[in-house]
Amino acid sequence: MTSLNRLGLSFIKSSRLLKRKYLFQSQMMSLSSQVTSFKLVCNKFGDPKEVIELQDESLCMPQNDEVLVKVVMAPVNPADINMIQGVYPVKLSPVPGAVPGNEGVGVVTHVGGDVTQLKPGDRVVPSTPALGMWRTHIILKAHQLTKVRDDLEFVDLAGITSNPCTAYRLLKDFVALSEGDVVIQNGANGAAGQNVIQLCKAWRLRSVNVVRDRPDFEQLREYLMQLGATHVITEEQLRKWSLDVAKPKLALNCVGGKNALEVLRRLDQGGTMVTYGGMSREPVTIPTSSFIFKDITLKGFWMTRWSNDNTCSEARKQMLDDLMCFMHDGRLKAPNHKLVSIRDFRDALANTMNPQGFAGCKYIFDMRLEEQSC
Repeated sequence: MTSLNRLGLSFIKSSRLLKRKYLFQSQMMSLSSQVTSFKLVCNKFGDPKEVIELQDESLCMPQNDEVLVKVVMAPVNPADINMIQGVYPVKLSPVPGAVPGNEGVGVVTHVGGDVTQLKPGDRVVPSTPALGMWRTHIILKAHQLTKVRDDLEFVDLAGITSNPCTAYRLLKDFVALSEGDVVIQNGANGAAGQNVIQLCKAWRLRSVNVVRDRPDFEQLREYLMQLGATHVITEEQLRKWSLDVAKPKLALNCVGGKNALEVLRRLDQGGTMVTYGGMSREPVTIPTSSFIFKDITLKGFWMTRWSNDNTCSEARKQMLDDLMCFMHDGRLKAPNHKLVSIRDFRDALANTMNPQGFAGCKYIFDMRLEEQSC
């Protein structure tokens, strides 16, 4: 490299540094040195409706490798409830003063002087769980955030890191599935189950979806069929199996107890059942004969562990890219939901703690509603 080329390269690098410095200084001058944020705080473990309260705080402008994010939406999930109750493997910290919220989507408003991978206007989601997204603004390190597409609905992006990712990994990581293979799952009307249905359709897999017996079964069945389900049956119909389909190679269990046993009995020789939840709070019990004569494999999956182990992995990047492409094409959409203000947190918590089957829906804090009320 000639001295002239080296000089030119040095000039370009210096210009870029000056540009970032100018951007950072402009941000500092354009707004006040502090931003008021509203947040939901857990001061002790217990009944979420009793131990959560709304507080405000003042945030200073981000420094060095920090990023200030204006949170747009943040869902309320069962895992959030369990963390507030103090019964989840991941603990809220510090208590008192911890902010719940495992997932959400926001827009970068300001960046520290050392941040190069993000800029104001970028949409971002958390790279790992338990960052505390139930607030209107948050300051995080740049590496704790993942940039996402700006041509998708906020409501779809708000939950992308949990249920869509769970469904994706369940279908990708345990059995080598081919077009036309059959997957059976219980809890099919749950948020993860609805994502499993849609991904099965996108990948041309056949899905058998088990739900609880209920008065509005036909309404629920029609809804899940519209999402792409091949078959929707009740627990009673599962026990009296009469479907003319190939035996499933993969079973997905989020219920446990007798329901899980009935699902496992439908597996093909050498099939695999993956447990990722336990809504019945009953243990998974398997007959010895299933291991000996059917060579059944049992596995467990926890999305939080996978996310922590793959924060910056190529597999995570590919997964998010695939999911966002499905969202853009209309092949993957958010489950039945209701947008509420952060001030209505008690209703959102009560709904999540008392699921009502198909009549219920996922509550999502829409922080834009807080702005409208101010």
